[in-house]
Formats: sequence, C-alpha cells, structure tokens
Amino acid sequence: MRIILANPRGFCAGVNMAIECLESALKIFGVPLYVYHEIVHNRHVVERFRQRGVVFVDRIADVPLGATVLYSAHGVAPAIRAEAAARRLTAIDATCPLVTKVHLEAVRFAKHGYTILLIGHEGHDEVVGTIGEAPQAIRLVENESDVERLDLPADAKVAYLTQTTLSVDDAEVIIRALRRRFPQIVGPSRDDICYATQNRQEAVKELVPEADVVIVVGSQNSSNSLRLAELARSCGKPAHLVDSAAELRDEWFGGVGTVLMTAGASAPEDVVQECIAHLRDRFRATVETRTVREEHVSFPLPRELRVLR
Repeated sequence: MRIILANPRGFCAGVNMAIECLESALKIFGVPLYVYHEIVHNRHVVERFRQRGVVFVDRIADVPLGATVLYSAHGVAPAIRAEAAARRLTAIDATCPLVTKVHLEAVRFAKHGYTILLIGHEGHDEVVGTIGEAPQAIRLVENESDVERLDLPADAKVAYLTQTTLSVDDAEVIIRALRRRFPQIVGPSRDDICYATQNRQEAVKELVPEADVVIVVGSQNSSNSLRLAELARSCGKPAHLVDSAAELRDEWFGGVGTVLMTAGASAPEDVVQECIAHLRDRFRATVETRTVREEHVSFPLPRELRVLR
C-alpha cells in the first residue's frame, strides 16, 4: 500500500492562534479557565485541554461572575460580548481574523441598508456569530433551493457573504444562483472562504485521481473536514472521515493500492501520524508526501494576551 500524504493539511493559522491563546491564558490565569464553545472543532484538542482544567461552556451564564473566558476561533455575536461584560468577565478573543473579516463585512453591509444573504450551515458556531452581528438584515442560504424560496423583490438591495469553511465548489454554485436571481447583488471585497479551506480542498482535488480511497482526519463537527470527505466522494472515490486511528476499518482497504490521506484545519498532526502508523503496521504502507501549495500564514495573539505575556 502507498499513502499519499497531502500537504497542506491539518492546523491552519487561525487554529494555531486559538490554541496558542488558550495555552497562554492557562499560563497567565491558571484554572479554572472557561471557553465559550469548543476552542476549535476537534475532539482531541478539546479533550486535552479539558484534562488540564479548561471548562467548555455553551452559555455565558455558566461562567462564574468575574472569571476569565475565551471566545472560540469561530467567533461570537455582540450579544455574547455584552453578556460577558455584564458578568464582569475577563474576555479573551481567540476569533480567527478571517472570521472577524466576515463579521465586519456584515456590519458594513447592514449599515448601508443591504439585505445580507449568508451562505452557510444552520447552527454552525461561525454562522450563529455572524448572524448575531446584524440579525435583522441577514438571511441564511444553505443551497440553491433556498435561493429560489427567497421572498425578495427582483430589484432588492442585496449582498452575499459566506461561512469561511464551506466547499469552494458548493459555494460557487449558490453564488451563481444568487447572481442569476439578483444580477445587482454585491459580495465581499475578497473571497470569504479562508485560504486554508481552499488549499486543503485544492490538494484533495489535485491528488484524488491517483487514490483508491481517501482518509480525512478530523472530527464530525468540523465543517471543513466534512467538506474534504464530500469533495473526495464527489470525485468518485470512497472517503472516510475519522477522528483517530481506532476508527480505521480493515475492510476499507481490501485490494487498495493507494490511499490519499489529509486532515481538516483543526486536526492535530499527531493523530495523522497515528493513522499512518496503523496503516504501516496493518498493510506495510509506505508514505509519499505531496505538496500542492505552500502556506506561510500566521496570526498574532490578541492584544489582551500580548500585553500580559
């Protein structure tokens, strides 16, 4: 068996920044330390911090008065920030700057009277936060059918934004549908889908023709990881999203000559290496790393941590 190990894969700059934020906060504030929602959508990352005393909550009301709370990489709505301030919490914002960019675009479009059509997945933490920036102005669009159902006049003043972790191809289909219905629609000055999401999808698209099966390392609640598996399947190859080597099944690899392995933007590299070790042990697999695009992006820690370090 040959493993083609896609590069880029795994942690992106936003995930690296969020994890570094939490590590720094642990050193500065100690425990208990609270995080609103999962710091990133990966079971291993969350569980490792939980074992160190970090408490993950889904309601600001569950954070004790005066405590320290981090906002996850996916961002939060202004109402959450206001609630945290009312509880006198020390808030550290680990929101990915690329998500913050979408929030600022939402505020700008709403200020100028646009109805904003947000392309994304209902209930995703990032979508909830973005809608919270301008709830009266934003409508969620998940697919082409949603576009057809929009009860807006043909000449409506409309703009679109996208969740940063979408499938590039799926988003483009919806954007084309929006432009057909609303030729006057305006969009963000730069693409909202983040560089890391695009790069990981590009690597799969380029390498998948060589593979018999695709393994994506990542958690089931990770949007960008799910999209990688969906992309591989759309190219006609079986694909499996796994959280760990323990989830790999021998029957997936019967008669398989080449496995393409990649990882979502919140999946730790040590879990990827555990999956490789498993395939080496079971199938005497060899590994070939293939780099499709170089990444050299990094984000600084938020100001509230930089001044305390």
